[in-house]
Amino acid sequence: MNFALILFVALVVTGGIWLLDLLLLKRGRDRDAKEPLLVEYAKSFFPVILVVFALRSFLVEPFKIPSGSMMPTLLVGDFILVNKFTYGIRLPVINKKIVELNDPKHGDVMVFRYPGDPSLDYIKRVIGVPGDVVEYRNKKLTINGKPVPATNTGTYNYVGNGLNYITAMVYKERLNGADHTMMTEPDKPSVYPTQVVDFPYRENCSYNAEGEGFVCKVPQGQYFMMGDNRDASNDSRYWGFVPDRNIVGKAFFIWMNFDEFGRIGTTIR
Repeated sequence: MNFALILFVALVVTGGIWLLDLLLLKRGRDRDAKEPLLVEYAKSFFPVILVVFALRSFLVEPFKIPSGSMMPTLLVGDFILVNKFTYGIRLPVINKKIVELNDPKHGDVMVFRYPGDPSLDYIKRVIGVPGDVVEYRNKKLTINGKPVPATNTGTYNYVGNGLNYITAMVYKERLNGADHTMMTEPDKPSVYPTQVVDFPYRENCSYNAEGEGFVCKVPQGQYFMMGDNRDASNDSRYWGFVPDRNIVGKAFFIWMNFDEFGRIGTTIR
């Protein structure tokens, strides 16, 4: 559902009714006559819709985490806020950038429109920026020939798909001078080559047939994204790069989780 488009249509309709009444219909009514109910509703809802539309389009937008691909950083049921202007100001609905500000950096948690179906919003971590050579082999991440530091900090237990009980190894990984957590399952391959689809710039990537890993060179204007739950994430390993035009914003804050109140107010790193 394109909620931004729905808001925009509601804004145009209510504003149009209000303007039509102000310029034409009001002149034909008696001074003491009551406003039509439709006009009354339009005048009431237009300012509210305008404020919501402006805040959501240019400042912050709320999202709900639907899957465990970003565990342990983000959990299913987390309600998060996304900064809409960190990576530039974009026109709502069409998402066209009109003001350049900052570019995504390694380690940012970013919301974007899924390249395979732009009606879907995905959230992953920025691993590769334009020009990077990203290699992930035997669960070890390397960017431009330099291994990304990762220190084991213990285990994380959770219930996966099919009610399987999973024990994953948790690591503190360091990107762009900042630490974040990610986790892997030792008994799973780094990538499943048979699940890789044909995507734009597919020739920039090379996969090991046994699933030991891959290497990709990130094209200009594109980004390579991976989930923190490395072995349970459908990400750039499988469907390719995220173009700049698909960027929605940077996730920065958990404002609600009805199952775990202790997560409320958590900053996303």
